[in-house]
Amino acid sequence: MRIRHFHVRPNIPKELALLEEIARNLWFSWNWEAVQLFIRLNPVLWEKAYQNPVHMLGSLPQADLEAAAKDESFVANVERVYRSFQEYRKRTSWFEEVHGADAGARVAYFSCEYGIDEGLPIYSGGLGVLSGDHLKSTSDLGVPLVGVGLLYQKGYFRQVLSLDGWQKELYPDNDWYNMPVTMETASEGRPLKITVNVGGEMVRARVWRVDVGRTPLYLLDSNLKGNSARSREITSTLYGGDRDMRIRQEILLGVGGARALKALGIRPTVYHMNEGHSAFLIVERIRDLMASHGLTFAQAWEVVLASGVFTTHTPVPAGNERFEPDLLRKYLEPKIRQLGIPWEEFLALGQSGTPRSMEFGMTVFALRSSAFANGVAKLHAETSRAMWRDLWPELPEGEVPIRAITNGIHTRSWLSHEMSELYTRYFGPRFLEKPADHAVWERVEAIPPGELWRIHQSRRERLVFFARKRLKNQLRRQGAGMALQRAAEEALNPEALTIGFSRRFATYKRADLLFRQPDRLVRLLTNPDRPVQILFGGKAHPQDLPAKEIIRSVIHFASDLRVRDRLVFLEDYDINVARYMVQGVDVWLNNPRRPLEASGTSGMKAAANGALNVSILDGWWDEGYSPDLGWAIGSGETYGDPEEQDRVECEALYGLLENEIVPLFYDRDRGGLPRAWIAMMKASIRKLGAYFNTHRMVEEYTETSYLPAHRAGSRLSANDHAAARELAAWRERAASAWPGVAIRVEETGKHKEMRVGDTMGVAVRVRLGGLTAADVAVEIRYGFYDAAGQVGKGTILSARHDGDDGDEEIYRVEIPCAGSGRYGFSARVLPRHPDLANPLTPLRMTWEAPGPGV
Repeated sequence: MRIRHFHVRPNIPKELALLEEIARNLWFSWNWEAVQLFIRLNPVLWEKAYQNPVHMLGSLPQADLEAAAKDESFVANVERVYRSFQEYRKRTSWFEEVHGADAGARVAYFSCEYGIDEGLPIYSGGLGVLSGDHLKSTSDLGVPLVGVGLLYQKGYFRQVLSLDGWQKELYPDNDWYNMPVTMETASEGRPLKITVNVGGEMVRARVWRVDVGRTPLYLLDSNLKGNSARSREITSTLYGGDRDMRIRQEILLGVGGARALKALGIRPTVYHMNEGHSAFLIVERIRDLMASHGLTFAQAWEVVLASGVFTTHTPVPAGNERFEPDLLRKYLEPKIRQLGIPWEEFLALGQSGTPRSMEFGMTVFALRSSAFANGVAKLHAETSRAMWRDLWPELPEGEVPIRAITNGIHTRSWLSHEMSELYTRYFGPRFLEKPADHAVWERVEAIPPGELWRIHQSRRERLVFFARKRLKNQLRRQGAGMALQRAAEEALNPEALTIGFSRRFATYKRADLLFRQPDRLVRLLTNPDRPVQILFGGKAHPQDLPAKEIIRSVIHFASDLRVRDRLVFLEDYDINVARYMVQGVDVWLNNPRRPLEASGTSGMKAAANGALNVSILDGWWDEGYSPDLGWAIGSGETYGDPEEQDRVECEALYGLLENEIVPLFYDRDRGGLPRAWIAMMKASIRKLGAYFNTHRMVEEYTETSYLPAHRAGSRLSANDHAAARELAAWRERAASAWPGVAIRVEETGKHKEMRVGDTMGVAVRVRLGGLTAADVAVEIRYGFYDAAGQVGKGTILSARHDGDDGDEEIYRVEIPCAGSGRYGFSARVLPRHPDLANPLTPLRMTWEAPGPGV
């Protein structure tokens, strides 16, 4: 049977035409006045539509729309909000003011998920929410960036819990025609499509656009007639399917995403891979440069390397995406054949370890092919340098070129509107435009303690009422008896100390740490004089059975009559639930196994709203913590025995709760204010809010990665890629000559003992093996000489060329003797060229050969 289809759009009265435009740009999601427009129209329908204004407008009875169009005050409000929207889009941006000279820059940001708002459910957790906040801040700052991803027909799963606490997964279909997404069109108004060869099948994908303020996000959709059922499933579910499906998704994301930008006429100068899922775009970029400009593989690779930015998020090797060589060959060999290099050479780009792993690592491939790489917190960058140091075997671990750009949050998206209004009143209007300005946040001290506490209390009350309603609905769906449903209406105390724990459930996050001492937990929760309550929320991956067991154990404990009104697990954690929790809790709890939390951003969101963090010193908290603004569980220790770690850290957590946190919260003055607690709230808001935000983060990406990559790539691409051709030839010449390069420090027998303030002169002799002095850099690395005979954290000094002596070039350097102690130094030589975006990626380096000890 043939079914013809057509699309019916809502009949919006002309007086409300501006409202539809507002609804189709996710700018509304971080502007409370815009959200209020839709709540005012129909608050019940707003919630039923999952706060999706496009769906809501399509579901409103025509009579309600007509009535709203005749309401002069409502129309005037729409026009006022629309003016704000237009002013936002047209105003001069930070990027224009500070980096106007780089107006030609264009960044393409690739991510496999985006958590922008609950009305567009194509995210699973922290990675997606970070990607969404990244786009919002690039819009606010005017950074010329476009996002690229996949449009999942079913998105991530909706969590359904049985009465016994077991997680089940539902995958409802997304209706793109009732969501804030727009189909891109080609000539004659036809849908814009691209084609990608995926394992011998030509897969077509349609291109959709999501407007995130001033930043466009382009998403690919393979659910098209004409594709096989297997290919239509590529964009069905996020993180769904087997390894075969995963590689198909990542080919469509990387290769298809690059082709979509070209079909749209967008020519990025920088490509940012947010995690390794999109790394196959490297292959497509090289192929396109070779086909379009007649470059060799080596020449095209120079351009791709120089203009590539990569962010790694995973702190353990097992968590990084890998593919078996046979599976990779099945899908990639035809593409690699087009590049004109042997399959083994390509495979080696993704292999690491000693002995070399046979699996192809997407993180390894991205690191080797990006001049700019970073982790997402200072501790995570240290962990990443240790994890991937075998890719740079000649380098000391501390010099492995993976820098830290610590994550942040889009502050306006996560602040409660009450707190946002309070901040605007005391911080001034600059707060909304420049949330990374430390001077603005210093004004938190001007907020009267009573006013800050009153607003915080009101948000805790709203959280309690939200949780009660959600819990009752959850029990009703589960078929629970009326007694349980009535009990849900009395769950939680609006005035009790409220702790929040919500995030993706994984065993290393240890949601069950407090449950190691159940009797102690019962006493903590049921203290009649100083009551404590805990709200949990989060999803486990469908295949992660141990994490599902943790969820069930939490729910089982919560069913105990003694604590039923003090411990609640909220089903189907999403952005909406997250907002209520971070805006309403008093304490945000995080207790992962260090160093397995790459960053974590939920605690940042809670801190911006005045909650205090208690956490293991891991991820962002390792650099954010100080005693005046929260609590640390332990002192950053590492353990060889997980059981011992759990025992010690559980005891430490209870010690903090019983001896510090609970007493401080209930220490009130005559007016009922916990003044010492409020002082900590202010310190947390002031110190953490100014730094842990995506405005600061995006500015840092722009200045340390995007613009350097843009300039390096542009230099290599100018004049028909003349510099790229020359650089590739130079690199080949340097590689050929390098076996003949040698370096040694000239022995003088002097300077065995120096005085503080002296400088020690060092002469270095280098044989260049046919290269010239202009082709190399000679350096001295010096620092404290430890008991193991190593220089730990060293300082690098560049040596100056001082002529030659036969077949050796002479270099000299002065080492400053700034402090007393035993020092060591080493000499090294590495290739140097003015067009190298990163001289350490890839790396050739020769150190002075080992000799007698000093």
